[in-house]
Amino acid sequence: MESHPYAKGGCVMSAATNPVTLFTGQWVDLPLRQVAEYASQWGYDGVELACSGEHLDVARAAEDSEYLAERKQILEDNSLVVRAISNHLTGQAVCDNPIDLRHKGIVRESVWGDGVAEGVRQRAADELKQTAKVARQLGVDTVVGFSGSSIWQYVAMFPPVPDSVIDEGYEDFARRWNPILDVFDGEGVRFALEVHPSEIAYDYWTSARALEAVEHRDAFGFNWDPSHMLWQGVDPVSFITDFADKIYHVDCKDTRLRSRDGRSGILSSHLPWGDPRRAWDFVSTGRGDVPWEDAFRALRSIGYDGPISVEWEDAGMDRLRGAAEAVGFVRSLLWPVPTRRFDDAFSSNN
Repeated sequence: MESHPYAKGGCVMSAATNPVTLFTGQWVDLPLRQVAEYASQWGYDGVELACSGEHLDVARAAEDSEYLAERKQILEDNSLVVRAISNHLTGQAVCDNPIDLRHKGIVRESVWGDGVAEGVRQRAADELKQTAKVARQLGVDTVVGFSGSSIWQYVAMFPPVPDSVIDEGYEDFARRWNPILDVFDGEGVRFALEVHPSEIAYDYWTSARALEAVEHRDAFGFNWDPSHMLWQGVDPVSFITDFADKIYHVDCKDTRLRSRDGRSGILSSHLPWGDPRRAWDFVSTGRGDVPWEDAFRALRSIGYDGPISVEWEDAGMDRLRGAAEAVGFVRSLLWPVPTRRFDDAFSSNN
């Protein structure tokens, strides 16, 4: 395993206060202990812990304090801290319509049950409520995840979709998520929705409407992940400043845009990840077209001091290489900010 100059024990460390974490969602095929060992060796401060695979079973954690303590001990043994937990996959089933084979493949058997759609949605909502309680037991104040959407299927707007159907989609979102957010409020935990295609909020205007639907309540905000904005043509930096008070968490994932050849569109033609015919692909952090420096400057300008979580997704790079490299890239952007304005030096009073 290759070392990196920004890793702990190396000669370069950022003085910035944002903890750099590894999102474990793409690593749940490995035991948490092994992932923690990797993350510690590479120089991460902590993890965004996925409620998937063996990493964190929410239902078990809610009932078994010894299990939860054992999860924490694994991280502490590797000098890591849980900075956020992720329940993206269960959250997807809260509002989705239809519920089908895709959901059976991502949710736990306890949520899927008999597969009857409304029962799946209700059990998914119950697990999200449990997730808020487990987050509080872990000392974590942010849960990152998806919301699902009953109206994503109408994104092409053809055959024609009445405005009333879209209105009902946002009402459905509020109706299903407000009781979940009530539990979050009670636990002092916030939900950070990842703005992402297939969710109720996937770009600027849908994000604004989602906030309106839940009346801008404090428990609901956003996970800023620029990779999903970039390929849609949404400016990820402006999103930070426009929604400054609602940026609750940051995931760093990159996207590379390919030259348009007159054949490939942004919907990517059902081509698999990594296929060179696609118009874009997710790549390891720092290897794509996200304007990272502008984004980090914007995050500083709004006073964001939370975790910076590296999310590895790259069909063309091994994750051991990508995750080890990305922590150094992120730290290179977390430089100390000046304690005074540079033009103060020109003042005759100095």
